Amino acid sequence: MGYFNCITLAFLMALSFLSINVGQAARHLQQLPPMPTLSTATLPPLPSIPNLPQPTIPTMPRPGALPPLPTMPALPSLPSVPRATLPPLPSMPSIPTAIPSIPFLSPPPSPPATP
Repeated sequence: MGYFNCITLAFLMALSFLSINVGQAARHLQQLPPMPTLSTATLPPLPSIPNLPQPTIPTMPRPGALPPLPTMPALPSLPSVPRATLPPLPSMPSIPTAIPSIPFLSPPPSPPATP
């Protein structure tokens, strides 16, 4: 746990120093004089590409000309398995819906008053 806290503290300190340096660099860039504009040079025209020979594309066979797919052999039928019968479930006892009354005890008699 102490190692994790040390790593976390070091990471936060590195981030804070990094943000200080980035802020100083941004301020420095804002205080520089404006950059001179570059003149736009005219580019020479691109050379023309001679017409290259086009490759010939082979013809593909038509879908109807393909041989038919082989038929699947019939799967053997599975033997019948006897069905398991479960015994009937026992009936669940009913939950009483009436709340029984709780008998309250009478308070003890008060001590007799002495004259």
